[in-house]
Amino acid sequence: MADSAASQDQKFCLQEVLDTFKLCLSEKKEVYLQHYVDGWRGLVKLLNSLGNVFGFISKDAVSKIQILVNHLSGENGSQYVTVQSMVKYEMDNGLVDLTKRGSHPESGCRTLLRLHRALRWLDLFLERLRTSTEDDKTSVMCAEAYNQSLARHHPWVVRTAAGVAFCVLPGRPAFFEVMNVGPPENVVAILGEALPLISEVYQVTEELYAQNNLLDIP
Repeated sequence: MADSAASQDQKFCLQEVLDTFKLCLSEKKEVYLQHYVDGWRGLVKLLNSLGNVFGFISKDAVSKIQILVNHLSGENGSQYVTVQSMVKYEMDNGLVDLTKRGSHPESGCRTLLRLHRALRWLDLFLERLRTSTEDDKTSVMCAEAYNQSLARHHPWVVRTAAGVAFCVLPGRPAFFEVMNVGPPENVVAILGEALPLISEVYQVTEELYAQNNLLDIP
């Protein structure tokens, strides 16, 4: 019984991700880091439920989530309540290096940037999936979304591996099934509600990072 509860725990549900991203933004459009992390935990379940294809992204996301959780539960946790407060705290205290790769590798700003870029890819891919027809190939949709977002941040070897991985993606019906919200029309409807929320969280973060020249942290 415990095993079945645990596997249920690992099962992706699109509705849960929607509910979490609904909580992400405050009235002042600040991004709550805890809800952002929780939303990403749900997205990792989606990646894992599709087999090993997205392993290279989901493993990285899990390690980045852990770094942010450590910040949230650490002695300076109160500085990490929102992405805005995190950026201010780390910038004011010299915890972000804008030029050297490898310095401050676990800074919250650098860590979140990696998740932020991946969120854009997922947002673009799921939007294509939402508006797709049965004849559309998930491999093409995924590759287009990747080339429009994450690809430019990855070395050639990762881009090549990703291209190969996308070729073996399951078809559209399999994607709709792992969403765990019932028939295809439900999936389309809930994606239609979830994706604008995810896009807004992305946009608010993008603007904040742009204002602070953080979009290219090595």
